[in-house]
Amino acid sequence: MKLEIAAVGVQGAVVAAEEGADRIELCSALELGGLTPSQGLMESCLEATKQGLDIHPLIRCRPGDFRYHEDELATMVKEIRALLAQGARGVVLGALDSRNEVDVDAVRRLADAARDVNPDAELVFHRAVDETPDPAAAVGQLVELGFTRVLSSGGAPTAGEGLPVLSRMVQSAEGRLQVMAGGGLAITDIPEMRRAGLDAVHLSAKRIVSPNSTGSAGGGPSSYLVTDRETVRAARRALDAG
Repeated sequence: MKLEIAAVGVQGAVVAAEEGADRIELCSALELGGLTPSQGLMESCLEATKQGLDIHPLIRCRPGDFRYHEDELATMVKEIRALLAQGARGVVLGALDSRNEVDVDAVRRLADAARDVNPDAELVFHRAVDETPDPAAAVGQLVELGFTRVLSSGGAPTAGEGLPVLSRMVQSAEGRLQVMAGGGLAITDIPEMRRAGLDAVHLSAKRIVSPNSTGSAGGGPSSYLVTDRETVRAARRALDAG
């Protein structure tokens, strides 16, 4: 089972690398659910980790829903091309139609853009899948579209609560697609995720830093998010414990 950490800066990328993460999902504005990182951030993270860790940038041009207009899709195509050309090992993307089903045409367009740059790029469908009527049913579509992996909480507020659906997603995938649990995932959930056959776990491992507080509580206009080293270390220990 692999460990993926969502990082929003060089600090998080370095912590993830040093504490044994297998992959990074790189994004900005995690407080908005995550947006596409800048090319400058991508370059800095590659340099800081000496390109020894798989970095998969999130491709999401705006916050809000996952129903995209033509100009938004065109923007994300450009983001995919630029970030993969920089050295990203894969991209994290997703799009839904008006019924909250996977928008096959939009997703295929984004996936094709990635393959044009790197035929071996990993394709990861993000938690937009949790807004579909049945995340387990969506797995078959993602397999047909050539996705490597899907990130999901099983359609529930937390991955722990969504474990029954995550288990169905694993069964639907039949080894053709990796299922990664994420979204409110607790360290104590990891053993159950392993027993259910999940391929990976995804944590933001975030901590709020502000002039008046370094704990998870607090906030305000001067606060910002960092990756908590102890959380990443604890997740790695839980995975290594078998």
